[in-house]
Amino acid sequence: MSFRSRCVSRMAVLVAAVTMVPAFAGAQTALKVGDAAPDFTVTTVTAKGVDAKPFKLSEHKGETVVLAFFPKARTSGCTVQMESYRDKYADLFKGGKKVTLVGVSIDPDTALVSWAKDAKFPFHFAADTERKVGVAYGANAGTGYHKRHLYVIDPQGKIAYITTPFNQMSADAYTQLGDAITKSAGTK
Repeated sequence: MSFRSRCVSRMAVLVAAVTMVPAFAGAQTALKVGDAAPDFTVTTVTAKGVDAKPFKLSEHKGETVVLAFFPKARTSGCTVQMESYRDKYADLFKGGKKVTLVGVSIDPDTALVSWAKDAKFPFHFAADTERKVGVAYGANAGTGYHKRHLYVIDPQGKIAYITTPFNQMSADAYTQLGDAITKSAGTK
């Protein structure tokens, strides 16, 4: 095989590999404010146990949904974040009236129920053990823990606010989140 033939052959293999990567890896363009939120169905839990019906995002039109992706239950940074949500729940999340908060991690439902019960969390957790929701929202590449991403989805099902990563140690992050929730619901 001539030098030119080897180069052409290698170039063809390289082009084929590069064009196949996005489809193979499940890559997508990054979500942005104004995009329709990807729909999903996932098992959710509360401190009372596993919810009888899976959570399907499209069934929550008419309310604001906050998806708070986090790495792992009971770790220090995640505990700070979820306890802050709990402590600010009445104001930040309107006590759950027309605002649904879902903490999303790869933890199994049993671990999330136990944590929610022990810490008295008043909101839902999603057991995204297969990482499908995390991948759809760019919080996970398909392996490992979720990154700390946060999405506010407006009552029409559009993404109204994104922060990646969410800085759970910053008071400003919670203020900005509260503003985004209020704005997405069209209330003051």
